[in-house]
Amino acid sequence: MSKVLVLGTRGSDLALAQAHMTRDQLASHGIEVRIEVIKTIGDKRPDLKLTEFAQGDSPVVDKGIFTKELEEALLAGTIDFAVHSLKDVPTELADGFEICTTLPRAEIADVMLSKDPEIGRDLKALGGKTIATSSVRRARQLQWLCPEVNVVDIRGNVPTRIRKLIDNPDWDGILLARAGIERLGIFTPGQSTFEFEGATVSATELEADVFLPAAGQGAIAMEIRSENTAAREALALINHEPTFRRVSAERAFLALLQAGCQTPVGAHTWFEDDGETLAMAIRVFDEDDPDAAPVVGETRGPAESPEMLADDLMNLMNRN
Repeated sequence: MSKVLVLGTRGSDLALAQAHMTRDQLASHGIEVRIEVIKTIGDKRPDLKLTEFAQGDSPVVDKGIFTKELEEALLAGTIDFAVHSLKDVPTELADGFEICTTLPRAEIADVMLSKDPEIGRDLKALGGKTIATSSVRRARQLQWLCPEVNVVDIRGNVPTRIRKLIDNPDWDGILLARAGIERLGIFTPGQSTFEFEGATVSATELEADVFLPAAGQGAIAMEIRSENTAAREALALINHEPTFRRVSAERAFLALLQAGCQTPVGAHTWFEDDGETLAMAIRVFDEDDPDAAPVVGETRGPAESPEMLADDLMNLMNRN
């Protein structure tokens, strides 16, 4: 392929790291890529809570706050494909857009970062502690496990959030995805502490079957215009099918649930029987009733039919 493909990405350290991973994988197949940095409204307005983007005269619904401008560039033809953290991508894409490729998935767990090594070891013992997160999923799971915990909002990229933890004496911890801090080289798996700008930060990884991650968490995804066959063919060379099957099941469930960015839902998938069987567990909280217990479910089925798992789980929910 002689044409240089143009990759669109946000400009954060994490987004660029993921763009470089994608570029390098394509380069191993002899495909040249040029990276184009595009600012999204989510990058331009770090002062707003994520919930505030859906308010006002021109609301940005779902998680389009981190993808809208990239899709506009796809539509204009100024980029050939966009690289996303899949958990930031709206469940329902507009006509003519599609997710065609995922790289091998990173670990999906969340990590509790704190200044006290005891924070996060027992989530049910966080009464009176203040934990910062921008995720309603993380907030609701924490409050479900420990109703006395105080959850506050946080914005900013990964390094900014860690600085806020270090500098804020009223905060006991923050929750971040392991994939992000690992890809940035901040956290090494198995570490209980790490040094960050002269401060020691404790890290406790939360088991994914106890504290369910977001659908698509840890996955890097490529979005294209459906008509761009050249980009599709190039990206097919680096698609990781096991990851694609897992996230297809998770996103299909979100679509059936009609879940948006303010729906507190966790989804966890894994393979069994040497990859022949795909299993999925979900935990869905009521958006309007913070005191309601979550709806939970688990099912498994043929790995080649990920959408079937979503249908089965939705049927289970409807029977509850």
